[in-house]
Amino acid sequence: MGVVAAAIQDKLSRALSPTHLVLVDDSARHSGHAGAGDAGESHFNLLVESAAFAGLGAVARQRLVMRILAQELAGPVHSISIKARAPGEG
Repeated sequence: MGVVAAAIQDKLSRALSPTHLVLVDDSARHSGHAGAGDAGESHFNLLVESAAFAGLGAVARQRLVMRILAQELAGPVHSISIKARAPGEG
């Protein structure tokens, strides 16, 4: 796991206490595209399950995750696909 991925997982774990968290570095698939750095860790797929999402709509969940990861999104992360769900949601 790279430095950026570790920071993402740490921030989400501290802020959301997730019951499930899967972060996949998808940077290699985007090699040569805009925002794809040579070092990787620029494109991610995220699945996060947390009670913090209960009662929130999809847009509010996305915004919450993006606020938590604002520093990474302003710097090394070009793109992140977010699937955010509350416990018990499929």
